Amino acid sequence: MTGDLSEFVRIRKDFVMNRVWDIINDTIAHIRELRVFRSFRMRIFLLMLIIGIVPIIIVQSAILNNYETRAVSVRTDEVSNQLMVIANHLLIYNYLQDTNSEIINAELDQLSSLYDGRVLIINSNFNVVKDTYGLSEGKTIISKEVIKCFKGEIATSYDRVNGFIEITTPITDTTDSEQEDKEPAKVKGVMLTSVSTDAIAVTLEILSRKILIIEIVICIAIFAVAMAISRFLTRPFDKVTGAINEVKEGFTNEALQVPDYKETEHIVDAFNQVLHRMKVLDESREEFVSNVSHELRTPLTSMKVLSDSLLMQEDVPNELYREFMQDIAAEIDRENRIINDLLTLVKLDKTSGDLNVTSVSVNETIELILKRLRPIARKQDVEVIFESNRSVTAEIDEVKITLALTNLVENAIKYNKKHGFVKVTLDADHQFFTVVVEDSGIGIPESSYEYIFQRFYREDKSHSKEIGGTGLGLAITRNVILMHRGTITVSSVMGEGTTFTVKIPLIYIRQEG
Repeated sequence: MTGDLSEFVRIRKDFVMNRVWDIINDTIAHIRELRVFRSFRMRIFLLMLIIGIVPIIIVQSAILNNYETRAVSVRTDEVSNQLMVIANHLLIYNYLQDTNSEIINAELDQLSSLYDGRVLIINSNFNVVKDTYGLSEGKTIISKEVIKCFKGEIATSYDRVNGFIEITTPITDTTDSEQEDKEPAKVKGVMLTSVSTDAIAVTLEILSRKILIIEIVICIAIFAVAMAISRFLTRPFDKVTGAINEVKEGFTNEALQVPDYKETEHIVDAFNQVLHRMKVLDESREEFVSNVSHELRTPLTSMKVLSDSLLMQEDVPNELYREFMQDIAAEIDRENRIINDLLTLVKLDKTSGDLNVTSVSVNETIELILKRLRPIARKQDVEVIFESNRSVTAEIDEVKITLALTNLVENAIKYNKKHGFVKVTLDADHQFFTVVVEDSGIGIPESSYEYIFQRFYREDKSHSKEIGGTGLGLAITRNVILMHRGTITVSSVMGEGTTFTVKIPLIYIRQEG
């Protein structure tokens, strides 16, 4: 029955402790979730508060401990010196055999009263011959400290909990040991003294109160300083937040300038880059809408002018009528190209992860592309060259890759010079295959590198109109390559030619989620 009760108590105790720990962990988690503790300013404030207060607590503890140790040491030395004097008097008056000496009793009572302590005189038989409290006389005391003292060792100990110092002092007869070749002095008895440390405790209490007052004053000062410094240190972040809010509300679109900290400079630089990109995208969107309107309106306007010209004439010759209809048909074809390219871009945007990936011979795909484009190249008097260092097979969407590479090669042909060339090079390593399209054309300014892949962007609009460009080909090409987790880069020298480099993984890695 007793065992069952003990087991129940143990289980109950474990349950209570686990519950307490759960409550503590939940409290800590709740504190962490509080919005105030997520504040950078609050964290700086708390950090400075801790840095300021912890040393004060350590110093307080060091001061009190040092005072206590010093006070106990002084009290111990003081009492020990008096006990040595009394020990000599005990031998002189033969107090161990006769305790009726009024002088010794007076000295012992005075010592006991002065230090609020207790003195026990123990003879060589471990019997108590004198107790200033009168409680243990005649009793036998055998303890580790007393035994050591009979061997000539002085022992002291401090009991902080009960508030006393215990000192064991040997009563040694030195008269025989003064002569040479004599045995060491014999210990005739032991004085076991307990001295109260209440006075030290009172002083410690007073000192603690004074230190506490000083601590409170210092903590208030630290609190105020920590608050001021935390506000000062986080002021640049407030500036950044305010400036971003102004941009968000539309009051300004100027670049931010908050150079207080290196960290805020990094934030501001990153935001300014985002702001610049937003401006570029917004301008690109506006330009896109404008370009779409213009590109679609131009063929319609031309067809309108041609049809009105035919309607205004009564007897239109068949040759003129046929010429006008051919022009109208050409404008319709141009309109169709623009619309088809726009639809292709829209489709690529909406189905960015929808690729029909199969294992394809890239060599054969490029050869087929060049076969279809060589008649156009011959009309432009441009030589098309294909070089392949190895047979390359990759996991790609053949239709989309064909569209992308066709746009690159076709642009290289259209924007080339007479008697020029277009060179397509295919190579691969263990991870990627690379297609390089190099031409001897008019070139692209370096300042236009970051814009040529934008929709409707054309460096030479007049020349593009002549050759029927829509300004969408490179945008389509870039989207297709990005869908394949590839890259496309451009380098060019004005008047000498342009080189596009396409790099695509051999194995297509599908994006999860």
